Amino acid sequence: MKKVMVFGSFDVLHDGHRSLFRQAKLLGDTLVVVVARDTTYERLRNHMPLHNEYERLKRVGEEAVVDQAFLGDNNNVYKIVSSVRPDIVALGYDQKNFVDDLREKLNSFELQKTTIVRLDAHHPEKFKSSLYKKIE
Repeated sequence: MKKVMVFGSFDVLHDGHRSLFRQAKLLGDTLVVVVARDTTYERLRNHMPLHNEYERLKRVGEEAVVDQAFLGDNNNVYKIVSSVRPDIVALGYDQKNFVDDLREKLNSFELQKTTIVRLDAHHPEKFKSSLYKKIE
């Protein structure tokens, strides 16, 4: 059974996120989605999300293709990786946070065989969280 893990804020869940989930699910048997904590979101974006971490977690967990959804760790964003131990980490096409040291972190958790995959964009001119937030 191959476990695939994706990370994100998913503040305004849209078809771009759903495409990410579908693409990731095709890579394995179990899709694990890690939802960023409010504190992490605020630290990276300098503002709070529209929806709190529990609302975002609930919405992501309700997606049919998602097998498991977890909140990330407040202090160590990589901690969940060491406990879930995915076979594949799938990154969004524009994901930039926490990816530079990802291979090093995987190796430190003895996950040298874990593959990192960059997924394709799904109409980013229409489906991007920043566009939806302007509307809301």
